Formats: sequence, C-alpha cells, structure tokens
Amino acid sequence: MRIAIIGTGHIGSTLGGRFQAAGHDVRYGSRNPGGAKPGSAPQVTVGEAISGAEVVVLAVPGSAVTDVIAANGAALDGKVVIDAVNRMGASEFNSHAAIAAAAPQARYVRAFNTLGWENFADPPEGADLFFAADDAARPAAEELIRAVGLNPAYLGDAGATGTVDGVLPLWFALVRQRGGHRRLAFRVLT
Repeated sequence: MRIAIIGTGHIGSTLGGRFQAAGHDVRYGSRNPGGAKPGSAPQVTVGEAISGAEVVVLAVPGSAVTDVIAANGAALDGKVVIDAVNRMGASEFNSHAAIAAAAPQARYVRAFNTLGWENFADPPEGADLFFAADDAARPAAEELIRAVGLNPAYLGDAGATGTVDGVLPLWFALVRQRGGHRRLAFRVLT
C-alpha cells in the first residue's frame, strides 16, 4: 500500500518504520519537510504525502489535528483515513466528526490510539489492538495492524469509535499503577 503518515513524532515514526519494513510505500507529511525518517522514507509536505496515498495515518498532536483536516479535507476524500490522534482534554478523544465533515467519502478507521508507541516498536507477543473501521477500510486496517506485529481486535464500524476510545483511560490507569511502565498491552481471551 502507499501510505502517508501525517506526523513525525513517536507514533508516526514508529508506525511508518514498521509499515515500511513490511514492504509498504511510506511517505511522511510534515510542516517541516526535508530529510528522511526510519527506513529512509521521504519527509515531504502534508499535501505531497497525501497525494497518491491509498491510506493516510493521522498521527499529529491533538491540538493540530483540526487544522490538518481542514487544510486537507478534499485530498482525504475517498482514502482510508486512520485516526491515531488522541485529543486529550476535548469532549471526544477522536477526530471522526471533523474527518467526516471535511471528507465525507473518507473511509474511517480508529486505531493505534490505545497503546503507547513503545508497543508498536516492540509489540508484546500475542497482544491485540482494538480498532473500529468502515467495512471498506477494515481489510487495510487489519493488514496494517498485523504489519506492526499486533492482532487486530475489531469492535465494529465507525459507530464503535467511542468504544475503542474507552480503552485509552484503562490503559493510562494501568500504566500509572505500574509506576509509569508503558510497555503494557491487551489480549482478548476466548
């Protein structure tokens, strides 16, 4: 897949490196283009990264996501858009409403937001990643979750975004109880 990673921090860089190692074509979109990120993927403008991408991963700070979506809504239409942003302090952690308003034909996925980046860099064996996705986006989401080394745990379509977000406070509480140790993940047992 051709993947645009919007954001070059821990989450974006880690996911992009893992996706590229799995054979995907990755470009990073940044407000400061130039240079390369893990795996020598190019770092270009946000618009250049989105152009030609099949999948766009939003991994910017929560305070920046609204501006990124507003500036690039038309370019996101028709693409799989993975919302990995947590808008801490907002009424909702996710950006589903803003993405749907700016790009009504985008195929929404809520994933990569309930675990710390350390779990993407070195995934615990057998760990699951909870996600929600529109039907048309689900196969891509599952493939990319597996590319990171986690098992996809589907919770439903975009209407289940709030359920996915409910896992985040649980993760933070467990991290605090473990003295800040962030290498903590979940596994669903059946």
